[in-house]
Amino acid sequence: MRFKSKHQGSQLPELNLTPMMDVIMTILTFFIVVSMTLSTNPQGVDVTLPSTDNGATEQNTPDPLIVGLNQQGEIWLGNQPVNEAQLGEQMQSYLVQNPKGAVLLKADQKLPYQQVVKVLGKMRDVGGDRVSLAIEKD
Repeated sequence: MRFKSKHQGSQLPELNLTPMMDVIMTILTFFIVVSMTLSTNPQGVDVTLPSTDNGATEQNTPDPLIVGLNQQGEIWLGNQPVNEAQLGEQMQSYLVQNPKGAVLLKADQKLPYQQVVKVLGKMRDVGGDRVSLAIEKD
């Protein structure tokens, strides 16, 4: 009786890791994609944008007081330039005479936005929620 050589059958079995790595990578990819879709929270602020819809307006509202702001940053009321103090006085007298009146700021498009906001803020200090920025209808 012959015994087989110990060298032929004594090899240790090898563990092939390639299929196991493929499975692990597939599962990992799945969890990454799922976690990204579940945690996607858009960073933003809820803002109500102005619209140019022709809404129903009240019949007894007076014409608004229109304040102009030209490209040089000069404030105009009607056809004459005014300073901020005069503008405040004119706005107060208009708002007292017209309780439902509104004040509109028409600013030049080429004017820096920071300057527009500065003037609009000072106008809101006087007129509150009855002051708004005029927009151009397309």
